Amino acid sequence: MKSNRYMHKSLTLKCMGVLSLLLMLAGCSLKEAPPLNIYTLMPPKAEAFAQSPYRNKVLKVSFPLSIREPLSYKMTYSYSMHERGYYQNSQWSNSIGKLIQGNLIQTLQKSRLYKAVLPFQSSVPEDMRLESVVYDLCHYIRGNDSYAVISIEFALVDMRSGKLIKSRRFTYKEPTPTVDAAGYAAATNRVMNRLSLDLLEWIR
Repeated sequence: MKSNRYMHKSLTLKCMGVLSLLLMLAGCSLKEAPPLNIYTLMPPKAEAFAQSPYRNKVLKVSFPLSIREPLSYKMTYSYSMHERGYYQNSQWSNSIGKLIQGNLIQTLQKSRLYKAVLPFQSSVPEDMRLESVVYDLCHYIRGNDSYAVISIEFALVDMRSGKLIKSRRFTYKEPTPTVDAAGYAAATNRVMNRLSLDLLEWIR
């Protein structure tokens, strides 16, 4: 009986020791995990236009398409021509496609060029549609150079006739203040502000 009790006590102590070790390792791994940094696109600066030929039109803004990486939460970087990766501890606050679409809608709403500017998902019939294709959206690091690149093509479509009114591709290259995700986000915000103003001048 004493032998069984001793063995049972010894086994219990061993189990407690293993459990304590596992908890310590789990605690260490949790402490070592770096925090996740979240970045977003700030609302663009835009002013209302006094006159517009589209003042009685409803415009819908489509979700951007991409010919490269999916437009997700991930922030893309590139150190060479044939290599692209994602920041592990940094991401956008939403899908970058949704952030771009939201910024475009806010810009066009502030401009008052149209009677209404709505997302593509709206059930309201539209007179015109703004479609876009993202050709590049990445943080490039080349030696001592670090810059954000955005290249987007827009197409303005008359939904009544189904005809293309006009299209244009906008490409920007903006130096980053720091060589990391924070610097990339800051440069991307500056580019998006420039893009918003250029888009209004083009679309009016």
